[in-house]
Amino acid sequence: MIATFFVFLGGGIGAILRYLISKFTLLLYQGQFPLSTLLSNILSCLIVGLFLTALSASKSINPNIKIFVLIGVCGGLSTFSTFSLETIQLLKSGNYYWAFANVLFSIVACFGLLLIFYKKLV
Repeated sequence: MIATFFVFLGGGIGAILRYLISKFTLLLYQGQFPLSTLLSNILSCLIVGLFLTALSASKSINPNIKIFVLIGVCGGLSTFSTFSLETIQLLKSGNYYWAFANVLFSIVACFGLLLIFYKKLV
């Protein structure tokens, strides 16, 4: 039951972070590319990579902290469903270039970032 509380707490924090990133991004960027979703997903991958690196260096991290960060915060912060929806909306509106760029940037940035950390963990 305590693990559920940590997922709940972390998920709320992640969702608030995602909301703030969206609001801040809209102040600086008004283009058609879904930049705030990309930034949220990149930040989530960065947190996962940093946390797993710290976890591999210290085997004594409380399992509830792991659940809080990886499932809660990163789960609330990252969003595959919004990424998918925004890409489909770009395609439907004829913005094929931005749709392709969104998929490409997301894959390269997120997978690339985690691959860098993965190489450090192995």
